[in-house]
Amino acid sequence: MAFLRATTGTESYVARGAKVGLRPLQMGDFSPWAQLRALSRDHLTPWEPVWPRDELLKSAYRRRLRYYQREQREDLGYAFGVFTLEDDTLVGGVSLSNVRRGVTQAGQLGYWLGLPHIRMGYMADAVAIMMPYAFHGLRLHRIEAATLAHNEASIRVLERNGFEREGFARSYLKINGEWRDHILFALIAEEHQATSAERERRPLDVPRLSTAAT
Repeated sequence: MAFLRATTGTESYVARGAKVGLRPLQMGDFSPWAQLRALSRDHLTPWEPVWPRDELLKSAYRRRLRYYQREQREDLGYAFGVFTLEDDTLVGGVSLSNVRRGVTQAGQLGYWLGLPHIRMGYMADAVAIMMPYAFHGLRLHRIEAATLAHNEASIRVLERNGFEREGFARSYLKINGEWRDHILFALIAEEHQATSAERERRPLDVPRLSTAAT
């Protein structure tokens, strides 16, 4: 696992894992992003908010990138595409949103994975490398996540990365047009360090990360 300064192209990963790398989405990623989202629509619909009517249009994608860049500039959120290290294929996305500073120092983890790439370990790897980015690069103390109770794949991703169940929230998020109950998870910086030690991960020399948008 290694952290890199964002540049352009396939060398723009901000983090690399065993299988995937994370980097900000660019306009050049529109076609593979739109194709993957369209192909995965039925797969993703039960787990996501209702898509806007223009979800897959280039104009909406451009607004999405501008939103991501503004969130990053203001230290409110950080969103990345998940790409295979083998050939830089887009397989999904991972983000930290609702970043709170002050006495909280927390953020909300979110992720999605395209249908052709499920059950390959990509998202577990993406979350694994997102956590050092969050704790060391962004200096956050607590990462929160929420998942539907029957989303077993998402629960496995969180538990494999050391997240602990903290509670149950009624009507927590509006998913697929309905307010749905969610299981709440969280990971604390000290717990992540302990989990990393248990897995005998090699200690990281983490440089200061640039927050400039790509």
